[in-house]
Amino acid sequence: MTITTVSSRELNQDVTGAKKAAKSGPVFITDRGKPAHVLLSFEEYQRLTKQRRNIADALAMPGVADIEFEPQRMMIEIRSADFS
Repeated sequence: MTITTVSSRELNQDVTGAKKAAKSGPVFITDRGKPAHVLLSFEEYQRLTKQRRNIADALAMPGVADIEFEPQRMMIEIRSADFS
């Protein structure tokens, strides 16, 4: 695996080169000299996250029925405004 580092400016000037580099390993994209983003191939992303699902599955909250949530009841009183 080859790790490539490019600046944001270099990325903007050669997106194709960065995409080709991502085929052989992650591409670190820096912003003002500090790592800001990582470009990965989609296959590598899936391998790292082990996600092979569609958007509906990704947005669903598995286990939501197992979450215990009983908020305390609030008493809201209406008071007249005092403008004196």
